[in-house]
Amino acid sequence: MRILHTSDWHIGRTFHGNSTMDALAEVFGALIAQVRENDVDVVIIAGDVFDSATPAGPAYTLLGDTLVGLHETGAKVIVTSGNHDSAARLGFQAGLLRDGIHVLTDPEAIARPVTIDDEAGPVHFFGIPYLEPAIVRQHWPEAGLRTQAQTMSHAMGLVRGAMAEREGRSVAIAHCFAAGVDATVGLEREVRQGGLDVVPLEVFDGPDYVALGHIHGRQALSDRVRYAGAPLHYSFGEQHKERGSWIIDLDADGLAEVRWSALPVPRRLVTLTGPLDDILSDENVTAHADDWVCAEYTDTLPQAEPMRRLKERFPYCAMVQHTPAQSTDDASRQSYSARLKAAVTDVERIEAFLEHVRAGQGPKERESELIREVLDDRVIAEALV
Repeated sequence: MRILHTSDWHIGRTFHGNSTMDALAEVFGALIAQVRENDVDVVIIAGDVFDSATPAGPAYTLLGDTLVGLHETGAKVIVTSGNHDSAARLGFQAGLLRDGIHVLTDPEAIARPVTIDDEAGPVHFFGIPYLEPAIVRQHWPEAGLRTQAQTMSHAMGLVRGAMAEREGRSVAIAHCFAAGVDATVGLEREVRQGGLDVVPLEVFDGPDYVALGHIHGRQALSDRVRYAGAPLHYSFGEQHKERGSWIIDLDADGLAEVRWSALPVPRRLVTLTGPLDDILSDENVTAHADDWVCAEYTDTLPQAEPMRRLKERFPYCAMVQHTPAQSTDDASRQSYSARLKAAVTDVERIEAFLEHVRAGQGPKERESELIREVLDDRVIAEALV
């Protein structure tokens, strides 16, 4: 049996205020072609199908069109819900979907697999929707679930119990943060912002393959436990990470082979760093006019209307950051507090402030003159009072 593992579609997400719907439609077209060209039998979508619990109408249309396209290849499709999805909304039509498309969103159905046969016998697919302990502990009050690690451990215990009652091979599908993940490869935004409720890798012992979602970069935690990542780049931090799907072959004995199949990137992401005038150079414009651009300009002082100027040269400039180059002299390495303590006069205090906010660069000659003029005027005014 040949399986394609994808996840974290996030239909409806924007990229720095720009719609990703057209880009996703292009990538989904390539994904359908992957399924057809590789004679895939089963497509797994491991959660976060939508980016919101209340997706807009076009998001449903894109999902529907994509599921129909996958179904028309002859492959079966198994979908689970992630933390961004509303399990109720994603699953409400599950009973009405055409044969061969399975949407698994019910925690109480974890031990009831979707079973698909091939020439070697049955393969049991156990879908574990995203499990928020505070919400799902009502289903298993005796388990005393407080963390996602405990909850996922309980769910996998149900899976192993159901496996013991059935002959054949097994695949588990889950959406969580598993131990062993490289935290630099496109963690989704809620994971970065909150605490990490890590699920130990040994929790996933048992099935022949475990298809995980929740992390936006591909990762192999072991030969049989993997993240496929998102099919589209959703942040500049992901720009160097390949997009694609895992293709898994099961033989009569279990896992036989796993290989990566890349997906196209509709618009490249690039980060340009340097003085603003250098970033705006003709050479950069020629090379990156059609790319999503993040500009990190290193000028000492903030520049006037940098985004407007960048947009004029790079139509797809999505982000601009002022990251002044750090001075390496001894004075610049002093803390702001130390500089203030060393300052005796008001002029020195102002100079210390400017060095602090300008990454070690003090006032220019004309600025020093203005500072002294203002302070002199203040002294004269106080004397006349």
